[in-house]
Amino acid sequence: MNYTIRQLQIFMTIAEKQSVSKAAEALHLSQPAVSIQLKNLQGQFDVPLTEVVGRKIFITDFGKEIAKAAEKILNEVYAMDFKTQAHKGLLSGRLKISVVSTGKYVMPYFLADFLKLHPGIELLMDVTNKTKVIESLYANDVDFSLVSVLPENLKLSSEPLMPNELFVVANTEGSNKAKNTFNHMLENMPLIYREMGSGTRTVMEKFIAQHQLPIRKKMELTSNEAVKQAVLADLGYSIMPLVGMQNELDNGSLQIIPAKGFPILSHWQLVWLEEKKFSPIAELFLQHIRQQKQHIIDTKFAWLDEYRKPNRA
Repeated sequence: MNYTIRQLQIFMTIAEKQSVSKAAEALHLSQPAVSIQLKNLQGQFDVPLTEVVGRKIFITDFGKEIAKAAEKILNEVYAMDFKTQAHKGLLSGRLKISVVSTGKYVMPYFLADFLKLHPGIELLMDVTNKTKVIESLYANDVDFSLVSVLPENLKLSSEPLMPNELFVVANTEGSNKAKNTFNHMLENMPLIYREMGSGTRTVMEKFIAQHQLPIRKKMELTSNEAVKQAVLADLGYSIMPLVGMQNELDNGSLQIIPAKGFPILSHWQLVWLEEKKFSPIAELFLQHIRQQKQHIIDTKFAWLDEYRKPNRA
């Protein structure tokens, strides 16, 4: 056997993504380069690692076993690198974090200074939907996850980061320009929702049910950015996290509509499995968060105050 660490890394990524093209994108390689490495690795086994049905690639049972073995080998390699760097007085290794999609407006600011202090650390951050975030936690594939609504049926520990405030948001043009009141919107405009399972949607639906709001009709989109673009295009109004609207509020393309009971409050939380055994890097990152989070909030999110109090009904 003459397979290389790079071949194992590429195959493990193909197995994770279930796609050569997506693996190439994740690894910042060309698709032909990934295909060649897969072919070279396959050439060292008499049993197929993959099979192609139509245009879709599937990992065989044997391939799944090799992918698991590859993960173990790569983890040992990373551990060797970590020990080498540690002897040199440098901290290195991997920090794995999964983040719900609206958390992309929050998490980078809590990571920036830590990564600058420890340039030997490799960050793997998956920005995805809540369902996949929970899956990554359940499978113990990550050190931490960032959520705004705690998942049920998982024993988790958590570290609160900062408030997450949801406001009624509308376009500043079109149908909202003349009658930009919440009651007018309830009667005449569609409410744009996030997809089922989204933390934002969970909080929205709970609020709507509690206050028995007469929602006329709805539209469902699968990301915060898609919802924002739909509101900008005057397809309706929505209830969105304030933290994701800085540019649009600053340039006047979106407006917050004062409404009773708003903002809806939840909290961004860093969570991990209750019995999680932290790596030295994960332990140090948690210490950094606990020591620096208020400073990060004060310096990076001070702009939120400009839009909070004046818009409370």
